[in-house]
Amino acid sequence: MRDVYIINPAAGKKDSTQKLTEDIKKVYGDEAKILITEASGDAERMAAAEAETGDEVRVFACGGDGTSFEVLNGIAGRKNAAIGVIPTGSANDFIKFFGFDLKKRFLNIGAQKNGTLLPIDLIKAGDKYCMNQCCAGLDAQVADTMQRYKRLPLISGNMAYNLALIKTFLGKIGIKMKVMADGKLFKEGSFLFAVCANAPVYGGGYISAPGADITDGVLNCVTIDTIKKRQIFGLLPLYKKGQHEKIDECTSGRYKSFEFEAEKEIPVSLDGEIIHTKSLKCKILEKAINFALPAEI
Repeated sequence: MRDVYIINPAAGKKDSTQKLTEDIKKVYGDEAKILITEASGDAERMAAAEAETGDEVRVFACGGDGTSFEVLNGIAGRKNAAIGVIPTGSANDFIKFFGFDLKKRFLNIGAQKNGTLLPIDLIKAGDKYCMNQCCAGLDAQVADTMQRYKRLPLISGNMAYNLALIKTFLGKIGIKMKVMADGKLFKEGSFLFAVCANAPVYGGGYISAPGADITDGVLNCVTIDTIKKRQIFGLLPLYKKGQHEKIDECTSGRYKSFEFEAEKEIPVSLDGEIIHTKSLKCKILEKAINFALPAEI
């Protein structure tokens, strides 16, 4: 099996291309292929091209959750290709499933080279694939607004997030939706959050689905009814710790499929990447891809 490393220089607080390249060459010499992205969509195209050769390949996404999303969607459905993650982004929420103290292991190129393959489930969300979570609501609205602010000159990532958070809170809170699970009505009303999860953590550390497991063949689905703005500040610490399921406004369950229909087009987050749609159906794909799990160090 050959290894390919796709590096996103724009991921994280600083460009890690030089250090990663040096680390990879120390372990592999010239055996591993290193590709550098220049624009959005490059990682998906590069990964697809590597998978299309037909030989067995591990494609490592070197970046954040967005880079992993692109690589996944470039190789999903191809049995010869596995995905790995080198977490150089700002969040890298998916790998937190393996333990919050394991980031160094994923950053160790030697451990990655000597790792094993773990068959994991995927979420099929419309025509896209996710390893982590699909969500609609306050979090997706903030992420959508943040992306627009980040395009403005002199606006840093943190500033864009804070501006997006303020704008979202000043606006109307809650999205009216009809939510279905396994073809039956799950809940209908106005929601602050609506999440279907393959793994527990998203949004930079929020444990929205504490029981989610990437190998159990089901989605963990969570909705939280719209509450008053002043109540949100009490909810968020619970949401951060994964303790929100005990509140009356939360409804949760485990299903094979999850879909929603909104009154109008809304932003939806797929592993942190934003799409706009009125409706979306998500379903679990059991053991749909091999994930490169680094060896212990």
